[in-house]
Amino acid sequence: MALSAAATPVVLVLGDSLSAGFGMGTKESWVALLEQRLAQQGYEHRVVNASASGETTGGARARLPRALDLHAPDVVIIELGGNDGLRGLPLAQVRENLTEMIRMARDHGARVLLVGMHIPPNYGPAYAGSFHDLYRDLANDFDIPLVPFFLEGIALDPALMQDDGIHPNARAQPRLLDNLWPALESLLEQHAAT
Repeated sequence: MALSAAATPVVLVLGDSLSAGFGMGTKESWVALLEQRLAQQGYEHRVVNASASGETTGGARARLPRALDLHAPDVVIIELGGNDGLRGLPLAQVRENLTEMIRMARDHGARVLLVGMHIPPNYGPAYAGSFHDLYRDLANDFDIPLVPFFLEGIALDPALMQDDGIHPNARAQPRLLDNLWPALESLLEQHAAT
């Protein structure tokens, strides 16, 4: 049994509340829907959700080595940074944390999918613009796939958001998965080809 589990390829999701399923049952989250879609599409991957509500890039960076050792993922989805941006943390620090997580995952032989975010212009348009740009820059620097804005088609639709206006509701979860799926499927196909 352990040998079978070890042979099963793993998709590790390292994220914040958007991936932890904040405000809903865990079976409703996009990560749970991802596991279903992988099976429906004939992928044998197991999904490990290492996301935590309120997580920052610094916190996730500290937790990632253990998750990599424990699960030996084939693919790592990094969905982080929103909490850093909402707190106005220095962009150089956010970039360094994301850079190190990408490097760690790749050093463990995993392919990386980076998930980008926009933040409200609370700290000014320059900060918000630079925050969004850093995802594109990192994807270019490391030649990894990028989901430019995870909440595309969701963030401005009140029917798809929880009352706090920050977190997508259960109805939005299939859309989140659809936003991410093309980039992930491309990575999975590359992995299958090798």
